[in-house]
Amino acid sequence: MDAVTREDIKTAANEPREDAAASSGRRSKPSLKPLWALLPFVRRYPGLVMAALGALLLAALATLAVPVAVRRMIDHGFSAESAELIDDYFAVMIAVVAVLAIASSLRYFFVTVLGERVVADLRAAVFEHLTMLSPAFFDTAKSGELVSRLTADTTQIKAAVGSSVSVALRNVVLFFGASTMMVVTSPRLSGFVLVAIPVIVLPLVAFGRMVRRRSRAAQDSLAEASAYAAELIGAMRTLQAFTNEKLANTRFSAAVDRAFAAARFSTKARAFLTAIVIFLVFSSVVLILWVGAQDVMAERITAGRLGQFVLYAVFAAGALGELSQIWGEISQASGASERLSELLAIEPAIKKPAHPVALPRPARGEVAFDRVRFTYETNAGARVLENVSFHIRPGEKVAIVGPSGAGKSTVFHLLLRFYDPTSGAITLDGVRLADADPAEVRRRTALVPQDVTVFAASAADNIRFGRPDASDADVKRAAELALADEFIRALPKGYETMIGERGVTLSGGQRQRIAIARAILREAPLLLLDEATSALDAESEKLVQAALERLTQGRTTLIIAHRLATVLSCDRILVMDEGRLVEEGTHESLVAKGGLYARLAKLQFETA
Repeated sequence: MDAVTREDIKTAANEPREDAAASSGRRSKPSLKPLWALLPFVRRYPGLVMAALGALLLAALATLAVPVAVRRMIDHGFSAESAELIDDYFAVMIAVVAVLAIASSLRYFFVTVLGERVVADLRAAVFEHLTMLSPAFFDTAKSGELVSRLTADTTQIKAAVGSSVSVALRNVVLFFGASTMMVVTSPRLSGFVLVAIPVIVLPLVAFGRMVRRRSRAAQDSLAEASAYAAELIGAMRTLQAFTNEKLANTRFSAAVDRAFAAARFSTKARAFLTAIVIFLVFSSVVLILWVGAQDVMAERITAGRLGQFVLYAVFAAGALGELSQIWGEISQASGASERLSELLAIEPAIKKPAHPVALPRPARGEVAFDRVRFTYETNAGARVLENVSFHIRPGEKVAIVGPSGAGKSTVFHLLLRFYDPTSGAITLDGVRLADADPAEVRRRTALVPQDVTVFAASAADNIRFGRPDASDADVKRAAELALADEFIRALPKGYETMIGERGVTLSGGQRQRIAIARAILREAPLLLLDEATSALDAESEKLVQAALERLTQGRTTLIIAHRLATVLSCDRILVMDEGRLVEEGTHESLVAKGGLYARLAKLQFETA
């Protein structure tokens, strides 16, 4: 999504929201204003818009021409002398109906295509925006709710843009056209109509606002149910292992029932609104017809003119009655659009600077922390890093060890610029990360995380995720270095085998080797290994360690490890405890100091 479009969306959505909780907690004043956020997407297709409007106007004009022909037939009578004239009028009406049919079908086609195209662009824009948000947003957001916004909310908008808005525009044009012709036909009878309009419109507006609030509540409830379902489906093996199927079903059923109750209330409001408006509209028509009958008997107007007026009144009343139903659907779409606008208005915490400092070429992989302090926003009471400083030279292999919760993984998160430090500075090749383009920083980094992510794609595509433009030969070479080639070739379709969502068809060690192959393929100057061999058996670990030794040549490597046997070959070891860097040195020097590292080493090596 381009910058201009993004800015338009932010303007339409009013103020940006800082996080998901804030956005869901605030409720704006009920209106259709959120639908204006769709304008940037609609403006991309002026041809479709003009064609739809043209067909809409043509259909409305054809409809409004029918009562004129009816009046002339009635006023000229049905005598034998006027038979030829009546035949002409009927022929004209057939032609008008043909134009109406063609124009209506074209309107449906153009508007439906426009709605599908707008919603496709909207879904792509929302997903693109989600990929740009900082990890801090996803620390609190529910993935199931985000998926619901991508699917259920956009489907609701598609129904409105592709159908409801078109019908609403047709009825608005028909209503004003018919009202104008009513005034032309009989100003006196039109005066009675003007008195009736406020009685009809005020309930329409008032109930429409309530429908929109209830529709928003129904969509929120559905999103909560979807989020809960997504979480459970992602942990189905854990769920079944603890035999908690009944508990999960009960909770999900309760969430679905809440969504149903909200939707039922919204539907009840819409049904009540429809009944009220239709009663008021057609009661007004009956009253005006009675007054018109008195005028015909008093010879103030002709019977044909009364028939013309009544037809226009029916058109106007029918248009207004249909608007009462469409209003509820558009209000629902407005609620969905509001939720998406809130999402699109969230600003990423980590942004590319207006004038980023270019990282030097060739890359060296030099890293430095200077008095870095950091606290996660979700845990503001506890400081994760406290005054951490170290310098890693290009090509150096450094291990970071310490007890769980010492802040080791946070160092990696800051190096990848998933977060910015609370204070202090971090540099890569002499450039402060805050001054560089985050994407450029991450391109120079390869990560093998402790919790490996494997996608529902082929084995080759999972490895190629490290470098999408890599050739098949490059992918195979990376797999060989990571000792993944043998088990991949043994799969039913080799490298083209689909390995299942989250890699459920692979063992933990196989998933780990896929991740290592992905990092090898990336060929980045800075390599981050977070327990990269933790899921391997002893034999595979030895072989992968040898592959990693070759991989780390000429690259700066940071290794997080709990198993100290994997860091003995490192140039240096940084020991962290409670967010502080407490020791630094080689394995031998740290053991000799008798500090924290020595105690950890004694526990592990003596146990072994």
